Amino acid sequence: MTTVANSSKSEQAYVWIRSRISGHTFGPGYRLVLGSLAEELGMSVVPVREAIRRLEAEGLVTFERNVGARVTLVDESEYAHTMQTLGLVEGAATALSAPLLDSETLDAAEAVNERMTQMLGHLDAHAFTELNRQFHSLLFEPCPNPHLLDLVHRGWARLSGIRDSTFAYVPGRAQHSVEEHTQILELIRAGADPLEIELAARNHRLRTRDAFLDALHARSHHNSGDES
Repeated sequence: MTTVANSSKSEQAYVWIRSRISGHTFGPGYRLVLGSLAEELGMSVVPVREAIRRLEAEGLVTFERNVGARVTLVDESEYAHTMQTLGLVEGAATALSAPLLDSETLDAAEAVNERMTQMLGHLDAHAFTELNRQFHSLLFEPCPNPHLLDLVHRGWARLSGIRDSTFAYVPGRAQHSVEEHTQILELIRAGADPLEIELAARNHRLRTRDAFLDALHARSHHNSGDES
């Protein structure tokens, strides 16, 4: 009976911790203290430990000697390769979608971008990231090439798996992002050359990648300096 009870509590702890990782409440590097988590969940540390081991097997948590469990940090090369690939395929998909985007869809994208602009003064990185996804989806979903669209969806799904919000890590990127969104919308409304639209969408993605990696390197350098 005790084993069954622990199994149920372990599942409860697993779902609770996992939801906070995916929701960015527990960000990359966040230390998962067994005692504190158990107290918050109202259970012993045994099912919490089992839940964390399960999350470790999924790659969401890593163990460090003398530190304990932490939320896994972003894999730099995985992020860079995913963003580079997504920039290529999403840029092409957006260019192919452009002639099919009616004024209603473009107005909807503009409204989403306006909501993002209004958030700049009090940035909620997770909500901002979701709006960013909505904005780009409006522009690439009409893509008539299903194979290309599938690659775009795979890229976004892979980014979601990496679990980190660029805007949480580099808040200053948000301002530039909404400005670039406006430029992309203006190109589409003006009936610009497809290649110009493709490059604007691609470079928008690559600038986000570069801003994140620059911040990651700067933070790593700073932490190395603290330890030396």
